Formats: sequence, structure tokens, C-alpha cells
Amino acid sequence: MTRTVLLLFACGLAACKGYRAPRFDAAQKLGGQTVSAEVLTEGARGYAQYCRSCHGDKGDGKGTAARGLRPPPRDFTLGVFKFAAVPAGMLPHDEDLERIVRGGLHGTAMLAWDGIPEHQVREIIQYVKTFSPRWKDEEPGEAIKPPEDGWKGREGEAVVRGRKVYHGLARCQGCHPAFAPKEFIFAATKELTGAGSADFREDLYGSELKESDFGVKLLPPDFTRSELRSIRPDHRKEDLYRVIASGVGGTAMPTWQGSLPDEDLWALSHYVDSLVALKGTDALQRLLEENLAADRRWKAPPAAKAAPAK
Repeated sequence: MTRTVLLLFACGLAACKGYRAPRFDAAQKLGGQTVSAEVLTEGARGYAQYCRSCHGDKGDGKGTAARGLRPPPRDFTLGVFKFAAVPAGMLPHDEDLERIVRGGLHGTAMLAWDGIPEHQVREIIQYVKTFSPRWKDEEPGEAIKPPEDGWKGREGEAVVRGRKVYHGLARCQGCHPAFAPKEFIFAATKELTGAGSADFREDLYGSELKESDFGVKLLPPDFTRSELRSIRPDHRKEDLYRVIASGVGGTAMPTWQGSLPDEDLWALSHYVDSLVALKGTDALQRLLEENLAADRRWKAPPAAKAAPAK
């Protein structure tokens, strides 16, 4: 049986074991909007059918099918969502949650629930909000929408600029792998910040485990190998811009909108897109070998050598 069939089977079993979805007698104000008791009651029924087996009776991610799932199902009681088009850590808009439910999260047990009627998805989303007090006290963050891509027709230039921004300005290799040799990183950092740095992680070409708000350490994706959770193949550059600009809620990935100009955010999106295109190709191994060979040849300028650890 496939994973999808097994999860659907588990969901069906969970919904039949005497669980009774809650009924609501009064409307609630959630995320700044009033939601009727009828919508919440119908949402609770839909949640019991499709979501409860993984996310649990209380929305805490501890459903009967959750054991052993990595990453674990989202704990809705925290009111923290990773892939919303709002500044990281802010509450998402309904369209963010609909996109996640409809598209799923690649590389996880969160399926693409694209066969559920639209009205039922919206009802479930309203019910999910009842699990966290944040929705009673706060409204969604300001929506981050990609502006027009100023690199259209100059995609090659965008990748060149994005490579510099990735390694020399945003310093993405602090968490994600580097995809350029130390000499390039040093030069890009000096060009874009005015000061070169020879302070490199020991595992420069691998990802660094980071703390999160979800009770587990998370490994930032290697764009040439990982399944990117919320990136849709037919909207890849747009989705990459959304994640880079918004950040990832509850993780070490910050909000880059406001810290980098739109031109550089789009350049980063083009560069990361070029890395995704290397997945499964021989070029990936050649790139790593070339970077390692260049590192063996390069000598950091004496004044730029990293200070010894204390």
C-alpha cells in the first residue's frame, strides 16, 4: 500500500472510533473576522474526517497516525505556521492556508488535499483557528506579494547576481550549504559589504541543524537535493520569492523583505531556482569537486583570517 492509501485508511479508522466532532452554539471572532457557529461546526466535522488522525483531537499534532512522522504534524495550538506569505511568525491569511491544504507539503505526510470541495476547506481552516488563542487576539500579518520580476529577459544576469547575494550579502551558507568556493565567498562578501570574511563553517557544503519553535531541530534544505516543502513546480520562482521574502515561521529562516531590495530578492530566487535544476544531474557532483579543489588552492589574506576560537 502506498503512503497516501495508508494515511487515508488511518484517517478513516480514527474518524470511526467514537469521536464526536464539537458543535458550536455561538460565532467567534478569529483573526479579526467573525466566523459563524455553523461554519465552525461544519469545519470540525471536516477536520475529523481529513485532519484529526495526524493533527489530533486538540490540534496539537498528536493524532493516532502522528507517531514516527518526521517532520511531525503541525501543532496548531502554537499558532505558528511556516510557509505563509507574511513576515515570519505572523499569522497567515486564509489564502495561505488554502494553498498549503490544496498543494500539500512535499517530503512530508501532509498530502495535497485537492479533492476536497472549496467550501469545506475554508470551513476546516476556520475551525483550525480555534485551537490557538493567537487567532482570538491577533490579525494576520501584512501580505507579502511578489512584485514584477525586473530580471525578465536577463535571467543569466539574475543568477550571477543571486550567487553573489546568496554567499556575500545574505550569507545563506550560514544555515544552507554553500555552492561556491571560499575564494568566491570572500570576494563577494568584500564587494557587497566592504569587508571580506574568512570565517567559514566546518561543514561548509552541508546544511547546519537549527533550533525551531516546534520542539525539534530542523535541517535547512539543500536546494540541490531536498524536496522543497511549499514550492509548486508550476510556480517555482514565484514561490521561492515568497519563501525568501517572508521567511519561514518558527525557524531560523528570517524575513528578508525590507532587508534586501526586491531586485536582490528576485536575483536570489533565480539563483536558488538554478540550484534546484541541478538536482539529480552529474553537474552537482562536479560543482562540489570544483569547489573543494579551489579551496585547497586558496590562501586567505592574512588580515582576513578568522580569529581563533576562545
